Amino acid sequence: MFYPEPISRLIEGFMKLPGIGPKTAGRLAFYVLNMKEDDVLDLAKALVNAKRQLQYCSVCNNITDLDPCHICRDKRRDQSIICVVQEPKDVVAMEKTREFEGTYHVLQGAISPMDGIGPEDIRIPDLLKRLGDEQVKEVILATNPNVEGEATAMYISRLVKPFGIRVTRIAHGLPVGGDLEYADEVTLTKALEGRREL
Repeated sequence: MFYPEPISRLIEGFMKLPGIGPKTAGRLAFYVLNMKEDDVLDLAKALVNAKRQLQYCSVCNNITDLDPCHICRDKRRDQSIICVVQEPKDVVAMEKTREFEGTYHVLQGAISPMDGIGPEDIRIPDLLKRLGDEQVKEVILATNPNVEGEATAMYISRLVKPFGIRVTRIAHGLPVGGDLEYADEVTLTKALEGRREL
């Protein structure tokens, strides 16, 4: 079935989003058509404003509306600790814990040779520039616990150690409330490696 051009373009627009196939894009397009015009205009304005008003922090590469971002400007944050994450959404996840009081460095991705992403394609050089400041005492590697995240963490670790800075990796293992019998071998291995004294 062929749709009028405006609907087809809307469907194509939704299909550019990750995880949205033709059927879901079609459902979203028809949902938007049934929305009140004011709500559609609000959605369109929110999309345009987010694209135009947001930028990357010149210090940590986190997404922000002010440069530097509010975390980098906060003098109460411990400037001697940098937590390295892959994406801006990882900063949000860490901040929700209300436990980390240092600063961040957002890589904007991970090393992935299969996808043609090398160390020069993510924000590793920016991190190394920040380490030239003698104030940094520890770098926490909080990349994802997958092949790309582990490779990225190992690569950064090798680059940071010559600076004489402590390099740590967040622990990986069993989720709270999880059962041992359902955990895979890699998760159990990581849980054993990350054990601590009580």
